[in-house]
Amino acid sequence: MLSHLSIRDIVLIERLDIDFSAGLSVLTGETGAGKSILLDALSLALGARGDAALVRHGAPQGQVTAVFDVPAAHPAREILRDNALPDDGDIILRRVQAADGRTRVFINDQPASVTLMRQLGRALVEIHGQHDERALVDTAAHRDLLDAFGGLGGQAGAVRAAWRAWREAEEALSRHRARVDAAAREADFLRASVEELSKLDPQPGEETALAEERAAMMRAEKIASDIADAQEVLSGDASPVRQLAGLLRRLERKAQEAPGLLEGIVRSLDEALLSLDAAQEAVEEALRATEYDPARLEKAEERLFALRAAARKHNVAVDDLAALRDRMDADLADLDAGEERLGHLEKEAAARCAAYDEAAARLSEARRQAAGALAETVMAELPALRLERARFIVNIDSAPGERMEDGIDRVEFWVQTNPGTRAGPMMKVASGGELSRFLLALKVALADRGSAPTLVFDEIDTGVGGAVADAIGQRLARLASRIQVLSVTHAPQVAARAHTHYLIAKSGGHDRVTTGVAVMDSAARQEEIARMLAGATVTEEARAAAERLLRENTAAAE
Repeated sequence: MLSHLSIRDIVLIERLDIDFSAGLSVLTGETGAGKSILLDALSLALGARGDAALVRHGAPQGQVTAVFDVPAAHPAREILRDNALPDDGDIILRRVQAADGRTRVFINDQPASVTLMRQLGRALVEIHGQHDERALVDTAAHRDLLDAFGGLGGQAGAVRAAWRAWREAEEALSRHRARVDAAAREADFLRASVEELSKLDPQPGEETALAEERAAMMRAEKIASDIADAQEVLSGDASPVRQLAGLLRRLERKAQEAPGLLEGIVRSLDEALLSLDAAQEAVEEALRATEYDPARLEKAEERLFALRAAARKHNVAVDDLAALRDRMDADLADLDAGEERLGHLEKEAAARCAAYDEAAARLSEARRQAAGALAETVMAELPALRLERARFIVNIDSAPGERMEDGIDRVEFWVQTNPGTRAGPMMKVASGGELSRFLLALKVALADRGSAPTLVFDEIDTGVGGAVADAIGQRLARLASRIQVLSVTHAPQVAARAHTHYLIAKSGGHDRVTTGVAVMDSAARQEEIARMLAGATVTEEARAAAERLLRENTAAAE
């Protein structure tokens, strides 16, 4: 509930702090005292549109702080948690409105957005008035209110879960069908490519090996003739090896005849022959190395060119051809498996759709039964509110083929104000005074189901008096036994039923006027109700009537 409201420099309010309690609280005062300013200030703290005109003349900024005491399980705390805001203790909404039009929002002393403040405000407070469109006149809320009245929250939750399951299945089916369709369009290309690449059978690293082999054979072709010439010199008929070998043998024989004279020559010739032998072996090895088969070179080139052509065709590196073939082969396998999975997903989506349809149909039937009960309950409240000839209708438009998250029903509250007139949407058909009484009857029927913890009624008793005003007071008191109710009223019959009575009054002179709010004691309250009964001049008869009215309501409450 709203436990405290603090206002600084808003229009005629300079400084105001109000503590609120549970039950029914009424705010009264003469016309022009500032009751609407108080509600505008509260609305500002609930996320209403900011306006520089709300700032008190001469002040740089205005500020409104609303403090709420709500249980731990209240939906407002879930909103706080979802937005990473502190949710322990009171919920404090603070709005700062600057005179230059800028506005700042704080939730539990943390900077926040107006959107989040508005979301919290709707969960905490409902404001109802003749021309207020933020509460029950919002048709988007009618279905939820009907579900709350009928205790259909569990069924509605099951329908939402079934809807999400069906949508997930449909999305999975759609995604898979797109993949299968795309694969089917490429199937011929995939099969031809897999056949081509399988026949080619590329191996990792093959391009590098072939390129090196080809380069080596081409180099060998260029130097093979020079190596052959070297072999001819070293091993042919003109080779010096035989002459040097014969010379070495003769000198070895002569060296014995002339000791010390030929040993160096013999040694050098021997080393030269050894070097020539080594060179001859190296040349022969080089010849063997440079031997190549032209057919082998041609084959290597054909293989290399085929690999590179396939790589260009598929726009991949040669070393990635094998992986590409495997992927294409897997895609073909997926296509075959995908057709089978497609059928499975179609059955899954159809089953979930059928489950949703069944749950939505059951919920729709339950809503129709609850609609009859709600209409009957509201109708029972109308005679006392001088709407005895009116009808309240819960209009349900069901479209089984139009599957929505909340079911197949569009719910709207309709009224018929007089017999013979056309029934229609409550907001369009009812006049301002009728609308406020319809709303009150509806809130009484709903009691604390589907309601914010604080209800504010802004002059819903305008234009009525006597028994009707008393009936409004009775119903506000009944509501207040379950949730907090604040009512701005001009009806003494309503004011007399309050648990707490606040007086809104102006003070000050010609150059400075302020609006204040004060809690009245018993004597002041009796005088205020007498004023409401009598008008400008309070008579003793009015005071006596006020005393009697208060006494009767006190006795009734006990």
